[in-house]
Amino acid sequence: MSLLPDHELPAGDPKRIGRIFGLFFIGTFVTSIPARFLFVHGVGASWSDMRFVPGAGSNTSLQLGAIFEFSLIIANIATAVVLYPLVRRQSPTIGLGYVTARIMESVIIAIGLLSIISVTNVNDALAAGGDSTSLAVQGSSLVSTYEWAFLFGPGLVVGFGNGLMLGYLMYRSGLVPRRMAMLGLIGGPLLILSFVLTLFGAYENGSGPSSLLALPEIVWELSIAIYATSKGFRRRPISDPEMAIA
Repeated sequence: MSLLPDHELPAGDPKRIGRIFGLFFIGTFVTSIPARFLFVHGVGASWSDMRFVPGAGSNTSLQLGAIFEFSLIIANIATAVVLYPLVRRQSPTIGLGYVTARIMESVIIAIGLLSIISVTNVNDALAAGGDSTSLAVQGSSLVSTYEWAFLFGPGLVVGFGNGLMLGYLMYRSGLVPRRMAMLGLIGGPLLILSFVLTLFGAYENGSGPSSLLALPEIVWELSIAIYATSKGFRRRPISDPEMAIA
C-alpha cells in the first residue's frame, strides 16, 4: 500500500507522466542514433552498406555502441511502463499491447546487440592471426544477424507499437492533439509496408524509398517526444468525451 494519497502520486498526474514519458522517448533517439553510427564504424562499413570489413573495424566503437544500444532498451521499456497507468483507462488491452510491443522490440534489439558485440571476438581472432577466410564469414554472419534484428525490431514491431497502438491510444484519449496522433496511425502502416517491401527485396533498408516511407513515423515519434517533454499530457480525464475531438 502506498504511503501517499492517490492525488500525490506521480502516476496520477498526466503532465508529470507526460514529461517523464517524453524524456524517455527522447532518450530512444539519443541512444539509438549514436549506437547505429558506432556499430557501422565498428565493423568498418558505411551507413548505406552495413557489412563486415575484415581489419577495418574498431572494437572500441562496438563497445561504446553496445552501451548506447543497451541504454536504448531501457528507454524503450520505460516509455511503455510509465505510460501504462494512464492509457489502461482508455483501453487496458491495447495499453498492455503497447507494453508488450516495446518489450518485444527490445528483445529483438538485444539479439542484434549480442550479435554485433560478438564481432569484437572475430576482430581479436583476426589480429591474432586466425584463418581470415572463415573469420570473415563468421563476422559477416554476425553483422547480418544484427541487420535482420534491426529490420524486424525498429523496422516492423515499431510500426505496430509506436505507430498503430500508441497512435490509437493518443488519438482516443486526447492526451496529445488529435491531429498529431494521426501521424502515428499513418506512419505505422507505412513502416510495416516498408518492412514487407524490404523483406522481399524491393529495395534495401536505409535506401531512399525506405527512408521516405519511414518519415511519417519518425515525425510522429519526434512530435510526441517533444510535445510530451515540453507540455506533458493534457490534464483532463481520459473519460472526458470532449477530449476525443479536441
